[in-house]
This record gives sequence, structure tokens and C-alpha cells, in this order.
Amino acid sequence: MSSLLTTALDSQHSSQHDATTHSHKRNFEPEGYPPLHAKLPEQQPTTATAQSPGVLVVARMAKSGIQYAVVDAFTAEPFKGNPAAVCLLQDAAKAADERWMQSVAAEFNLSETAFLLRDSSPAAAAAPRFQLRWFTPVAEVELCGHATLASAHFLFTSVLAEHETLVEFATKSGILTAKKVAAPASAVASGEGKLFIELDFPMIDLVDCHPAELPSIPETLNGASVVSVHKSATAGDLIVELSSGKEVADIIPNIHEIEKCSGRGVIVTGPAPAGSGFDFFTRFFCPKFGVDEDPVCGSAHCVLAPYWGGKLGKQRLTAFQASPRSGILHLELEPASSRVRIQGEAVTVMTGTLLGSERNSSPCFEG
Repeated sequence: MSSLLTTALDSQHSSQHDATTHSHKRNFEPEGYPPLHAKLPEQQPTTATAQSPGVLVVARMAKSGIQYAVVDAFTAEPFKGNPAAVCLLQDAAKAADERWMQSVAAEFNLSETAFLLRDSSPAAAAAPRFQLRWFTPVAEVELCGHATLASAHFLFTSVLAEHETLVEFATKSGILTAKKVAAPASAVASGEGKLFIELDFPMIDLVDCHPAELPSIPETLNGASVVSVHKSATAGDLIVELSSGKEVADIIPNIHEIEKCSGRGVIVTGPAPAGSGFDFFTRFFCPKFGVDEDPVCGSAHCVLAPYWGGKLGKQRLTAFQASPRSGILHLELEPASSRVRIQGEAVTVMTGTLLGSERNSSPCFEG
């Protein structure tokens, strides 16, 4: 089935669409057009049901289909940060169809695609709760920070009632929360926006590498100045500290060698330059999951925040992910509860409808 894709800039668009290639290489913002992240016109909601506290049920699309948005996370600027597709499902059977969700994620071909389904169980009565799963183009993952931020942004701006400030996600990593917060002082000073979303994620420990893994690191990083090498206790990511943030930003790793490494991928980090306003720089390479470089990885900072917090003697840190798209993460450690609070912004750049909703059909897109 051919893929059709339009942005929802004009909800009255003609039903005659040109076939287009669904490309996600967005390196510029076209001039002379309205901002792609502008909020859609408000729709008249139906009455919210008792099973859906705080949710406005809106009829956005004339045709049957699944509402989706592409959201750039950890940035206030379109086409920066890390893009994630967010799909709002209405059918529990669809939310259990892993093969279909994997096909959709491959179709979007972004680092992650998130799938949301409203949880109407009694345990979800205190705050809006959604089931949340994340898929890369080739596999499901158990934790994803930027797609969680993107999902929360989508819900707060397009689905939940305006007074709602907290949303819960039931995931394979437990219950995660996202809430609206005021911008941290460091963000205000740098000229960023004034409304942020805060994620509450589990802290991840470091473990020692097996000695057999260490000789391959110089070749993997093409001779970069390595200070230390560790692994994350959960995904087995290699955590490689370099001598400087500049070296992190400039590094051109050997992707073929990274594919041979154990674990999910390689996280490269280093101290931020003096006067930059950041505490450390980061990059994350994970070709095994269909993404040579993850532009901004929230979950990587569940292990980096305690690592740099211990080195710098700080509980509040600001990280810069030095990928070509770049992104900013504001971090706060909660050692007593072994949690990391991750704050950031997001911006919607695309909305539309995912068609082909029958169980055995292939996905296609329509605005």
C-alpha cells in the first residue's frame, strides 16, 4: 500500500493527495510558511466520560484512522532535538499487536515510535494514565526518555484537559510520570521557553566492563582520548568518558565496530567546556537498533546523571547532547528514591492520521 503523508496544517485539505516519500531528514525550516509547531485550532469536544477523567474526546479526523503526531523532544526549536512519532490508539487489540506496531515504527523510521492507549482501570483514577510502549525501526525497547517526553507533550497539548498537569504511563519499566513544571533557572538564563515537562525515571547503576571488551574501544572510537570505560547495569551500554566535551562533539566513531560491542550501544561523554553553561556533553550510538546515532537520549541520562553527579559533587546538572540535531536536558538526582528527574521542552512538527488500521493491513499516512 502506498504511503501518503501530509501535515495537518489545513484540516480542510482536498481528498486528492499526491504520493510522497515519508522523509524525516528535516535540517531546515521553510521560510514563508506558518510554524509547523503551531497549535491546531480548538475542536468542540464531546462530553468526557467517567472512565476518562480529564480527557477531551475530540473528533479531529473525518475518516477512520489513528491520530498521530511527530514531536521533537528536548528542544524548543523545530527540527532540532530528537523526533518521535506518537500514536494514540483506541483499540486494546491493536495495542497488543506487536507485529503491527513494529511495522508502523519501521514506516516512520524514526529513532522511536510511541504507542499510547488510555488505561481505564481503577488504579488509573487518580490521574490520567496511559499504557505506553516504544519501538525503534527494528525492535521494541523497555525504556525511552525522549519518546516519553514527546508522548506527554502530545497529551498535554492535544488530548488532556488544560487543567491537567500530571500524566502517568504504565510501561515495561514500571509506572512513569510526566508533569508540567516551570523552567529551571538554568533554562531561563539561556533564553529557553518557560514551560517544561518533567519525567520521573529510575536511576541506573554503572558496572565494570569485562577486560575483553576494553581493547576494542580505541578502534571503535577511532583513537579518541579515553579516560574511563564502564557499562550500564540494565541495557549493557558502554559508557566511555573522553577527555573533553569538544572531543565528544567532534568524534566520528566506527559504526561497524560499535555493532560488534556487547549491549545496546556506546554512550560517549565528557566534561563541558568552561563557561558553556553545561556540566557535560553526551552522544549515543546504537546501530543495533536501526539508529546509528540517537540524537538526544533521555534514558542514557539515567546512568549519566548519577555518574557526573558523583564526579562533580552536584545533584542538579545540565547536559548537552552534542549530536548534529543537539538537545538540552536538565537533570535532578533523587538518591533516596534512586530516581532521576529529567526536564525538557518539546515541539510538535507534524500531525496526521495513520490508516490501514485493520489487523493485517500495512500502515499508511494521511493528513
